[in-house]
Amino acid sequence: MPRAVYVLALGIFAMVTSEFVVAGLMPQMARGLDVTVPQIGYLITAFAVAMAAGGPFLTVALMRVPPRTALLTLFAVFLAGNVLAATARDYAMMLAARIVTGVASQAFFGLGISLCARLTRPEVRGRAVAVALNGLMLGTLLGLPLSTLVGERFGWRAAFWAVTLITVAAAAATLAGVPRLARAEDSGGLRAELGVFRRRRLWLVLSTSTLVIGATFSAFSYLNPILTEVTGFSPGAVPVLLIAYGAATVAGNHVVGRLADRHAVPVLALGLLLNTVFLSGFALLAGLPVPAVVCMLGVGLVGVTMNPAMVTRVQRAGNAGPLVNTVHSSFITLGVILGSSLGAVAIDARGLRAPLWLGAVMAVAGLATLLPEFTRRRALGDRAARQPLQRSVG
Repeated sequence: MPRAVYVLALGIFAMVTSEFVVAGLMPQMARGLDVTVPQIGYLITAFAVAMAAGGPFLTVALMRVPPRTALLTLFAVFLAGNVLAATARDYAMMLAARIVTGVASQAFFGLGISLCARLTRPEVRGRAVAVALNGLMLGTLLGLPLSTLVGERFGWRAAFWAVTLITVAAAAATLAGVPRLARAEDSGGLRAELGVFRRRRLWLVLSTSTLVIGATFSAFSYLNPILTEVTGFSPGAVPVLLIAYGAATVAGNHVVGRLADRHAVPVLALGLLLNTVFLSGFALLAGLPVPAVVCMLGVGLVGVTMNPAMVTRVQRAGNAGPLVNTVHSSFITLGVILGSSLGAVAIDARGLRAPLWLGAVMAVAGLATLLPEFTRRRALGDRAARQPLQRSVG
């Protein structure tokens, strides 16, 4: 595997740690900024909205720039957003910081995944994506609990300063470890990149990704208050539980990465089915510590870990270009928007178990989007089976 793929994982780790830090410090940030926990939840939504709406435009702006230069530019923008977050005096300034970092993060994901495809052979792209997305999983395993621990010990602002240092390290590694490449010339330009979005199947594939992530984030965004206020764990136990959750995501990502190139659709179907079971079980058993933790780990195992299979499926329905990958990331973050924002509404209406039920419903909807794929595959199989028979009759 090229060294640059591992360097991209470090960059993704920095981006994801910044994205998730709010989820681990919701009560502390609510007190510090003098707002409610659901309002802090909307900061997760704001980050996701910025990713979905602004990321593709920034990607288009950087399409004519060599990949390494584009990545370093995004690091600079992201760094500025994190400094603004660490020094935010009020909720409005924090909201602005989340928007800046969200736009840069989205473009980085799209350009980074596209670079993975460019650096590796088609038959191992799913595995390369899984390696790069280890940054996402390690952001959950290490970045989230460590930033939560730093925030609890030294204040939530210190957590954002820690992310700033990680970002500087990732930018330095990118400068040293990503080769100088000319901008891609084989994509046919912006018009050709836009042309693939005329394919109806691509839009259905993108919607599956939205629902996979939405189902997971409806629970993940509120793990801290659910575990402390419903399950009864102390705030000090939450970082340890989040480390366990992150370990489950790393394991799941490894397995999915191995299977994504050949079995993307069956892997997604099984993942959504299991996530439905785990989210429903979590909602029912949230008041019991052991079953609640088992279900939480199950969500970690089959939730965001579907990313390599989702990326492989999208690249086959569209292409491996930076715009398609960034738009796919926008649909993924649309899932974050739906999961976190509707989860906040559900909490206000029905309490802290409600976003878990919401996630289960979204997982079922995701399964429904896969049905046309299985129907199409069955039709292709029937057609292939008839052809030898027709030749023998002839």
